[in-house]
Amino acid sequence: MTEASKRTKKLLIILGPTAVGKTDYAIEQALAHASPVINCDSRQIYKEMKIGVARPDDGCLSRVRHYMVATRSVEEYYTAGLFEMEAMELLQSLFREHDTLVMAGGSGFYIDALCNGLDDFPPADRQLRESLMRQLESDGLESLCNRLRELDPATCDVIDLSNRQRVVRALEVTLATGRPFSSFKTSPAKERPFIIEKVGLRRNRETLYSRIDARVDMMMRQGLEQEARNLLPYRHLPALNTVGYKELFDCFDGKYPLEEAVRLIKRNTRHYAKKQMTYWRRDGTIRWIDLD
Repeated sequence: MTEASKRTKKLLIILGPTAVGKTDYAIEQALAHASPVINCDSRQIYKEMKIGVARPDDGCLSRVRHYMVATRSVEEYYTAGLFEMEAMELLQSLFREHDTLVMAGGSGFYIDALCNGLDDFPPADRQLRESLMRQLESDGLESLCNRLRELDPATCDVIDLSNRQRVVRALEVTLATGRPFSSFKTSPAKERPFIIEKVGLRRNRETLYSRIDARVDMMMRQGLEQEARNLLPYRHLPALNTVGYKELFDCFDGKYPLEEAVRLIKRNTRHYAKKQMTYWRRDGTIRWIDLD
């Protein structure tokens, strides 16, 4: 892409907390710009997960072409780094036919990977990861957090220590290389050959929480319980460490009744939406739109 074409090519990223209305807004923007929609949600990329991740329905998919939706299996190893690489290749191809492209999703780490690039982390050590996952199952997440805190306190200060996948990956890199995970995160942002515009969608808290509750109820009517049962054999995989599935897995184990699982899904989804907004508040480049 030449310097002249860079000034005319734009990537419009629609972001915001879960249930805020990103799908509908992104489709409106895509139609206005004659663009497809490129997914940057870290869970909608998995083909086995549909209802619980609010994947765009057939009506949405028929209105606008969507990319990077249901293209991977939960059994495949997938990271933000792989997303960065695949998304950049896709954008390069699509920009040949489009001046503006629309991307939508709520995964802040994936959006940052695309906009700024990731450091060159070492490849995954499968044996070490499997060992850490066994320790996670036997000793709990706190044991891994304590180990990471001893080896790399700087990482513990910035990552979500309730995110099992992040903790395991940070500990894996630290143990495999002998270097703190935080020492890899020093490279400057990569320059992209197109303009990036981020549009954040938000609503007042009461409205957003009401939408979350209504969406969880809709998911249950659509068959989320059966979808979770179908995914029980994969519950140990990182992709299934996801609100909506985790609570139902515990319900199937007899830890609490279905009604309590639904309540916890609503509560934990609200907590997740709050974490998403906290994550994005540090980014002064986002132009926020109040949908209320």
